[in-house]
Amino acid sequence: MLTQDTVPPSDKAIETAEDLSSIAFSFMASKALFAGLHVDLFSALAEGPMSGEELAGAVDIPLNRIVMLTTALTSIGLLTIDDDKNIQNSPAAQSFLSKQSKYDFGDYLRYQIDQQMYPFLLQLNAVMKGDLSDDAIASYQHWMTDEEQASVYSESQHAGSLGPGRTLARKVDLSEASSLLDVGGGTGAMTISLCSAYRNLQATIIDFPNVAEIGWRFISEADLVDRVRYIPGNAVNARWPGNQDAILMSYLMSGVPGDDVEGLLSKAFEALAPGGKLMVHDFMIEEDRRGPALAALWQLQHMAFTPDARSLSVGWLTETAKRIGFEVTSVGSLIPAMTKLVVLSKPS
Repeated sequence: MLTQDTVPPSDKAIETAEDLSSIAFSFMASKALFAGLHVDLFSALAEGPMSGEELAGAVDIPLNRIVMLTTALTSIGLLTIDDDKNIQNSPAAQSFLSKQSKYDFGDYLRYQIDQQMYPFLLQLNAVMKGDLSDDAIASYQHWMTDEEQASVYSESQHAGSLGPGRTLARKVDLSEASSLLDVGGGTGAMTISLCSAYRNLQATIIDFPNVAEIGWRFISEADLVDRVRYIPGNAVNARWPGNQDAILMSYLMSGVPGDDVEGLLSKAFEALAPGGKLMVHDFMIEEDRRGPALAALWQLQHMAFTPDARSLSVGWLTETAKRIGFEVTSVGSLIPAMTKLVVLSKPS
């Protein structure tokens, strides 16, 4: 998995073989991270430093393998090793990769990125050349009809969306809103965050039936069964409830064919009440097409299973939205260097 540190700045072309190698071999760093997550290494180190022998015993992995894995993880900054060769989590690993942490999103990386997104990329070459038939392409819609795959994706995505959901609740004022439509809202992580922050909010989530079934468990655990309902179905084709005070589309536009994107904006305009807000959160590149790197790479990854996806930019989105009738309220980052949040409003 490429991180901002492994990708050269978008305003600087790579010049050396070392720069090229850091990109070409970054998948090894990703796999080292995933291997650490799969053996629960970061959780084992959450209580404090361990020797190699202690760590090998804690995770039940032979010592020679632990030595090589922890050396690799130290080299990329996820662990530290002191002069006595005691091993410890880096601050980021302690905060985000340990199951004891409130902000842990290791399952998102371990399940969705490693077990699903990486295999999708194996078909990228054939998708680029058009060598796969529509039936052969592992599309998102086909994926979500598989109960097991839908479960793995949805549960891991839920873990990865709780943090951004809390950030969204701080960035957008919904204190005057009483209704929210979360289009393609998955298991409801964003909805849960918004409903927790705004007690008067009633929400509707549209997503595939298998996803809705999983999401209902999270809604129940959050004690929101009296404030949230699901409409099971494909968000592109489903009938949306009208007169909504707020509509959210998070990671939706990057996962549908490009021809459907403008239609989603039009449906949102029609479904909003006058003065209502549309929040679009997604991977968006700059208009000069120089980055940001992580957004551009995520868009490429999505193209592996949505060959006709649009490379979404802030400029195109805002201009299209204004043509439909929206006013642009704000544009900013939600996940730094990766995702943008565009807030649009329907004139009163």
